[in-house]
Amino acid sequence: MKFQFLTILICFSFIIGCNYSSKKETDIISINQKKSNFPKPIIKNISKKKLKEFNLVDIQEINKSIKVELKYATTDNFMKIKLYEKLKKAYLQKDVARRLSKCQDYLTSIDPKLYLLIYDAVRPLSTQQKMWDALDTIPFHERTKFVSNPENGSVHNYGAAVDLTICNSKGEALDMGAGYDDIRKIAYPSLEDQFLASGELTIEQIENRKLLRKVMKSQGFINIPSEWWHFNACTRSIAKTKYNQLLEE
Repeated sequence: MKFQFLTILICFSFIIGCNYSSKKETDIISINQKKSNFPKPIIKNISKKKLKEFNLVDIQEINKSIKVELKYATTDNFMKIKLYEKLKKAYLQKDVARRLSKCQDYLTSIDPKLYLLIYDAVRPLSTQQKMWDALDTIPFHERTKFVSNPENGSVHNYGAAVDLTICNSKGEALDMGAGYDDIRKIAYPSLEDQFLASGELTIEQIENRKLLRKVMKSQGFINIPSEWWHFNACTRSIAKTKYNQLLEE
């Protein structure tokens, strides 16, 4: 009788132990799953030291031929207010900056009197939110064509996207037929043939856009259908994996 009782006790203890071990393992898996969904770190200090720590570099330290005119550090933008208080230079991920430098070298080989002119590079998440909110009268599916939803993050926030044009030696931008941050469809690369046929875009304006795309595509930058000036170094999903931070001002 005692032997039977002892056997039952041992079996019961074994079952409890297995259940506890299984529950503990499940809890660990659950915790790890939750951790994987945590947001990426946000750089809240945009000091030069902090930017370099995350491999963000001043593009003009890589290639002095590239011109910079940060539109959001001025009032010359679609919001008509200064959005950047601390950010004064065009910062990009180091590998992205090197690729852009090669784009400038390629442009120089085509015409030594032409230069890339950057309007925006890395963009603080706070600015992304302000821009998103400013376009709240535009339907959601249309708004995402111009500004990425801050909840998802923009490739700009990772320092892997650049807004730019081409300028001459005097710093005068080539005529692209539509201004920077122009939300009209005439700014769409995807609709250029339509606007050429209607006479709203000229051959010269389209050729200028094609030159910009040719130069940027030489190093794998990706243009988007709704903005002639915007180029991504990679997709947003790759940026989230490859560059482990978002920039906050």
